[in-house]
Amino acid sequence: MSRKILHLDLDAFYCAVEAQRDPALAGKPFAVGGRPDQRGVVASCSYPARRYGVRSAMPMARAMRLCPGLIVVPPHFELYRQASEQVMARLHDLTPLVEQISIDEAFLDISDLSEAAETIARRLQTQIRTELDLPCSLGVAGNKLVAKIANDVGKGEVERDGPPQAIKIVPSGQEAEFLAPLPTQALWGVGPKTAERLAALGLLTIGDIAQWPETDLARRFGKNGYDLARRARGIDDRPVETERETKSISQEVTFARDVSDVQTLRQTLRQQADQVGARLRKADLAGATIKLKIRWADFTTLTRQVTLSQPTAQEAIYAQAVQLFEKVWTAGRPVRLIGLGVSGFGLPRQLGLWEAEGPESKQLQQTLDDLRARFGDDSIQRGRDLTSGTNEEETDSESTEC
Repeated sequence: MSRKILHLDLDAFYCAVEAQRDPALAGKPFAVGGRPDQRGVVASCSYPARRYGVRSAMPMARAMRLCPGLIVVPPHFELYRQASEQVMARLHDLTPLVEQISIDEAFLDISDLSEAAETIARRLQTQIRTELDLPCSLGVAGNKLVAKIANDVGKGEVERDGPPQAIKIVPSGQEAEFLAPLPTQALWGVGPKTAERLAALGLLTIGDIAQWPETDLARRFGKNGYDLARRARGIDDRPVETERETKSISQEVTFARDVSDVQTLRQTLRQQADQVGARLRKADLAGATIKLKIRWADFTTLTRQVTLSQPTAQEAIYAQAVQLFEKVWTAGRPVRLIGLGVSGFGLPRQLGLWEAEGPESKQLQQTLDDLRARFGDDSIQRGRDLTSGTNEEETDSESTEC
C-alpha cells in the first residue's frame, strides 16, 4: 500500500501572527526582524513586501532600500511559540504520526486514514484558517521528499498579494514525472556548488539527473551520488519521525555595536551559559562538549570547543566557556557576535553532597530557573554582574539542533 504523506507549511507565519496582534498591519508591506540601524535582519516579511523584492534573511537596511515604506516590527517569539503549539495540537488530533521540523513546518503520515489525502489536506487547511486565523499550504505525496517539493511548487504556482494557501497533489506512481522538469536545486542535497558541478555535466533538471548513470554519479559525488540518483527518481523511504534526538543546544548574540569591553563579553557569556543550562535542565539533558563561537568585527568567525570527562548542565558550562574565550581574545579586539553551545549529551555524574554540582547546588539552580521562567531572565542576577556594562539593541538567537 502506498503511503500518504502531508507536508504542512504555515504561510509567512511570523507575519500572520503579527497581523493578529495588530490588525492594522494587514495588507501592508512589513517585515519582522531587527532594526535597520542596528544590523537587523529580516526574519519574515509580508506578501506585499515580497513584491518589492524583500526576502527572509536579508539585512533590514537593504529591505528598507528596496521598499522605502516598509514597516519594521520587532519579533514576539513567545506569541509564535504559542501559535505553533496550537497548530501542532490540531495535527496530533488528526494523527499521532507528526514530525515537526520547525516552528512552522511539519510532516504528517496519514496512510492509516481511509479518506483521500486531498480531502484531508483541504479540511486541515480550512480548520487552521478558521480556528486559528493562520494561512498554510500543503504538499501531498507518497513520501516526505516529494511532499516537501510539491508544497514549494504549489506555492510558486499561486499568484496573489496574500498568502498562497496552496495544495499540491502528486499522485502515487507519478513522483519521477513530477520532479523531472524542475531545476536541480529543487532537490534535497543540491546546493549551489553541487548544482554547478551538475551543470558542467549538462544536468540542469532533476530529470537529467534521473537519466544519468547512477554509478557515474557515485564516482563523482560519493555517497551523495547514490542519494541524488534515488531522489531524482522520487524514491524516499524515510519514515515520519515522531521523536527527534536533540544533538545540541546553543545561544548566540549579535551586538548592535562591536564590543571590546571584557566585562560586557564575560557577562554575555554568563547570560548565555545560564540560558543554555536552563534549557538543558528543562530537557533533563547534560552535555560534555562546550563550544564557543566568536565573530570579529571583520566578519572572521572562529569556533573553539572542549570536551569534559563528564556531562554537565551546571556551572561548568560558564567556567569552560570563559577559559576558551580567554585563549582566543586579545584585549581591546572588537567582537561582533559571541555564542555558546553544548553537545555530546549523556547522563550526568552522580556527585557527593559537598561537591560544586551536588544536590544543594542543583536545588539552588532549580530555584533560579523557576524565578527566571516566571519573572524573566533579568529578574535575578549575580552580584558581580550588576556593575557590568551592557550593549543595547542586541539580537539574540537560540538553537536546538536535531
